[in-house]
Amino acid sequence: MFEAAEVGHRVSKAAYEKQEPEIRAGLLEVQRGLAQSERAVVVLIGGAEGAGKEETVGLLLEWMDARGIETHPMWEVSDEERERPRFWRFWRALPPKGKIGILFGSWYSAPIIDRVFDRISELEFEREMRRVVDFEQMLASEGVLVLKFWLHLAKGAQKKRLKEMKQDPRLRWRVSKDTWKFFKDYDAFRAVSERAVQLTSTGFAPWTIVDSLDKHYRNLTVTTTLLHAIREALVEPAARASVAADPPAAAPLPTRREGNVIRELDLTRKLTEREYDRVLPAYQAELGRLARKLHDSRRSMILVFEGPDAAGKGGAIRRLTAAVDPRLYRMTSVAAPTDEERAHPYLWRFWRDLPLQGHITIYDRSWYGRVLVERIEGFCAPEDWRRAFSEINAFEQQLADFGIIVLKFWLAIGPDEQLRRFKDRQGTPYKQYKLTEEDWRNRAKWDAYEAAAADMVERTSTDHAPWVLVEANDKLWARVKVIKTVVKRLKRELQ
Repeated sequence: MFEAAEVGHRVSKAAYEKQEPEIRAGLLEVQRGLAQSERAVVVLIGGAEGAGKEETVGLLLEWMDARGIETHPMWEVSDEERERPRFWRFWRALPPKGKIGILFGSWYSAPIIDRVFDRISELEFEREMRRVVDFEQMLASEGVLVLKFWLHLAKGAQKKRLKEMKQDPRLRWRVSKDTWKFFKDYDAFRAVSERAVQLTSTGFAPWTIVDSLDKHYRNLTVTTTLLHAIREALVEPAARASVAADPPAAAPLPTRREGNVIRELDLTRKLTEREYDRVLPAYQAELGRLARKLHDSRRSMILVFEGPDAAGKGGAIRRLTAAVDPRLYRMTSVAAPTDEERAHPYLWRFWRDLPLQGHITIYDRSWYGRVLVERIEGFCAPEDWRRAFSEINAFEQQLADFGIIVLKFWLAIGPDEQLRRFKDRQGTPYKQYKLTEEDWRNRAKWDAYEAAAADMVERTSTDHAPWVLVEANDKLWARVKVIKTVVKRLKRELQ
């Protein structure tokens, strides 16, 4: 594959200077169009040391409007980044709609280096590449144009280039001991990098391998490829219709199914106040101790709470947080996305809130909104919520692989109990703020929400991120079951 980039392509200075004005004008034109679009662009610049990666990034910033470009050098991992799963740093770097993000180094760097130095096996390397493909597929589905450039030099050409840089006072700082160490493993880096390109060059995120022996050829190849790709993306028909053009009625609501996992729950389960007052403090004391042990062991935990309106999620969460040192947890209440959040791929806002090692994040509603309220109310296209199941499973797998403990609770109540609680809120002044017109509208679609929730549980409950169904008609029973489940899971994980 890399042989094609070792032909020694050259472009004369005169030919380069003739083409430059037209390309620069075209790049600024498509950049203006991008700013008014629903698309974002991610550009990855990778390849051999000495192949001109730094110069290429500088050229793009010079030829384009730098105000519409976000540049992220992905070199050393910070302490903050080490505290989260590997992809956390890349999610944070994703540009919003209308902008270009240039990643100097990327999600490919660590797996390639780790494989070259045998820190991971071939099987683990291929698994990482599959994860990369899934990530890039998700970005493409969310309207992000992913362009990947590999700047290549043959072994002899790289050695010559590094020696020239070492003699240049302006460039010698780039040639470190690590640079020569990597060069000694040139053949291994070439083989692993070529394998990575083979496994991950797809129609939705292709690699462009650039012969970088001649800077004029390199510059023209990168800029013309970028220009044509953005121009083509801007003239493509919209990937999905807007809600106004594609109303919710176009996607049939899920129907109530007999025998689904939620309808099989015994909602008559109860706990007496005497029993509740006896067992709750004991579980809270145990939870407080285990939360401290979690912190000391540098493990993290995520607790997700979902369920119908008035199911008691807030009450259950308060019994949990009352037992935990406030310095060790964070509460996140998920509402409709902000303009900033809508400008990024769907899971972006949830990646941002991942806990530090040793801490707990509690989500009152979560990323499952895409397969519940957004699905039922038509806030996203059918293809979006359908692919969300696999994207969410992949997201939670990454959390588990990093050592984060994930527990998800569905608090289930019956429609009659919900109506009783709505009326209670209506008649109690300090509870009235909890009841909105939207709650009443959602209630009218009870069967559809119940069927969607059952679908969600069946398709996203895994060994590493299980759903726990909680019979919540009786609040006392629900609160104890939740805290008991958390204690049990922590004990098992922290043995």
